[in-house]
Amino acid sequence: MTILIVLLVLGAFFCLYRVLRGPSIPDRVIAVDVMAVIFSSITALMGLRLRLAYLLDLSIALAIISFVATLALAKYLSGRSLDD
Repeated sequence: MTILIVLLVLGAFFCLYRVLRGPSIPDRVIAVDVMAVIFSSITALMGLRLRLAYLLDLSIALAIISFVATLALAKYLSGRSLDD
């Protein structure tokens, strides 16, 4: 399980590079979304490893918040209002 966490952290650094050097705004938004999924996965793996149930709840909450934020940002970037 430690190898998975290390690989996820490595993937997060690649996403951070894309956020900082992305050629366009949508590329950066996708990289931030992938980073949120990676952090949610790391939190879930740590919850399983440490046998702490609240970390699994935190992982689910992070995934839901990330999903809603991505939808809102996609609507904003497409030029539509948030109440459409």
